[in-house]
Amino acid sequence: MTLALGIDPGIATTGYGLVRLEPDGELVAVKYGVILTPKEEPVPARLEMLYRALRALLKKFHPDTAAVEKLFFQRNVSTALAVGQARGVALLVLQQAGVESFEYTPNEVKQAVAGYGSADKKQIQDMVRVLLQMDEIPKPDDAADALAIAITHLNTRRYE
Repeated sequence: MTLALGIDPGIATTGYGLVRLEPDGELVAVKYGVILTPKEEPVPARLEMLYRALRALLKKFHPDTAAVEKLFFQRNVSTALAVGQARGVALLVLQQAGVESFEYTPNEVKQAVAGYGSADKKQIQDMVRVLLQMDEIPKPDDAADALAIAITHLNTRRYE
């Protein structure tokens, strides 16, 4: 069994999803959710909150591997910078914990989960629900995205 942590980074909201690959090939959602940081806090404090929350998650679940969404072109430069800072924190925490990390673009995730690189958010969320045999689409969206990243990683690594 392999346990993968998927991370959808953001400074205000970071989604996380832990997915286990069973020996029979079944994918199982173990835990998912979001890490929120208050917008009234200064950026360094928010990054530290994210750092501590991710460390606690790693200590509790001990994933074997992890995947983080790659930064892609953003029209809003300040949003891109904030996402980049959150990505850096996530990658640092994984490195410090000795968890090998991989990165996937949003299009790679869409292609791997829905079979179509231009799939919309609803299609991805519904495929996550189907692939993990869940009764409902996981909420919030950032958590569903993180589960999709973990699924992408497990399936990509399985076929390499």
